Amino acid sequence: MNTIFRKSMLSVAGLAFAGGVFAGPIAAHANPAVDAKPATAAAVQAAAPKPQGDQSHITLNGEQTANVKAIIAATKKAGLPERAAVISIATSLQESKLENLGHLGDANDHDSLGLFQQRPTSGWGTPEQITNPEYSTTAFLKGLKQVDGWQDMPLTDAAQTVQVSAYPDAYAQWEQQATDLVGQYWNS
Repeated sequence: MNTIFRKSMLSVAGLAFAGGVFAGPIAAHANPAVDAKPATAAAVQAAAPKPQGDQSHITLNGEQTANVKAIIAATKKAGLPERAAVISIATSLQESKLENLGHLGDANDHDSLGLFQQRPTSGWGTPEQITNPEYSTTAFLKGLKQVDGWQDMPLTDAAQTVQVSAYPDAYAQWEQQATDLVGQYWNS
């Protein structure tokens, strides 16, 4: 019985040694300077699920960039993680292309206003509050925090649960750009 046990242990040790010989050289030649992403972008992307479906992208102007920064600031002030900012920015990209929209007349969807196209008649706040980026983001985040498991669910599901849109899958297309924006501005 001792002989069988010794042979088994030697076999296991031999496999461990062989694994180290083959894997060691591969790991030793990895170039972290080439392979690494910026720490913040990598952290946001590592924590986030893979974006669903085809992704859209727009070039942002100064106002839109300022609104991204306002959403991030409100998210931090609320004590929420980067994922909440990603969901918020993707939602705003879908709803308003990150523009703080006032009343659009006949082109308006009911009485929807602001970055998130929130409606005063649905209880989101007054028109003045809803068109304040910090207020509207905080209102959106308050709704998000009430969604059980929002941190781990697909972005479009989390956003839709808060927004109750007629186009529930539309939020997903902005996930990559929102993730990139949070990676770019979270620590700035």
